Amino acid sequence: MDQQLQIFVTVAERKNFSRAAEELHMTQPAVSQYIQTFERAIGTKLLERSNKYVRLNKAGEIVYHHAKEILGLYAKMQRLIDDLMNKASGSLSIGASYTFGEYVLPHIIAKMHDNYPLINPTISIGNTKEIAELVLGHQLDVGIVEGEFKSTKLLFEPFAEDSMIVVASPNHRLASKKGWIRVPDLEKETWIVRENGSGTREATEKMFRLFEFAPKKIMEFGSTQLIKESVEAGLGISLLSHWAIRKELSLESLQKVEIKGLPFTRKFSIVTQTPFQTKALEVFLEQIRNAEVGKHPL
Repeated sequence: MDQQLQIFVTVAERKNFSRAAEELHMTQPAVSQYIQTFERAIGTKLLERSNKYVRLNKAGEIVYHHAKEILGLYAKMQRLIDDLMNKASGSLSIGASYTFGEYVLPHIIAKMHDNYPLINPTISIGNTKEIAELVLGHQLDVGIVEGEFKSTKLLFEPFAEDSMIVVASPNHRLASKKGWIRVPDLEKETWIVRENGSGTREATEKMFRLFEFAPKKIMEFGSTQLIKESVEAGLGISLLSHWAIRKELSLESLQKVEIKGLPFTRKFSIVTQTPFQTKALEVFLEQIRNAEVGKHPL
């Protein structure tokens, strides 16, 4: 059954029997036969087929969601059994929110690879809500998230703090202003923010509440890099992680805006779904906890 699930998931994700067959190193008729057998076992059609596409119907969407979870649990079970006899090795699926995943995690993975070359990590980047939900669905072994995400089914372990700073282009009027910036000045500015569900957006909303103001104009972008480029171009100002802007501050392409009460800090947490851990996951968690980022804000 696990082979049928894997074939079904691959067809659903590739939306094409030929591409799925190529990825699975099977013939297209064999893939079609597996899908037909699987649909008979389920008791209903799961895919809509035409000459141009293959896509999930309503029943297929239900089966796909649970198939991903089952395959994730099966892989985790197999790794736990393998670990009883083997040293740290094998696949490790890591999810991280944008700030940590793009600006901190690569350095930790590089160090882990030097010491444990048999561990094969895969990294998914998403906002806090997306990563937590993938861990909950057993599609990730571990997540690194920012901000708060309440769940009774997940284990959260705060491990690091990050400073949040308002930045502007060096040519922006606020960048050259002497002394503390007043709230009315902030309210008049165009604020460039991340999307809802992002930990950075949560921190920005917290700042707005802290200073009791609502910006006249907000632009919502789905990428920290895009926000940095836009701020540098003079489009507006933004609240960003110190981790994310260290390079730009050192190159003076972005400038810190001095605001009384800032920077403030936010916590990053390790999120897992089960206390049972593979040796590969144990090694990764040890690397995270012992890294300098886990001891002091950068």
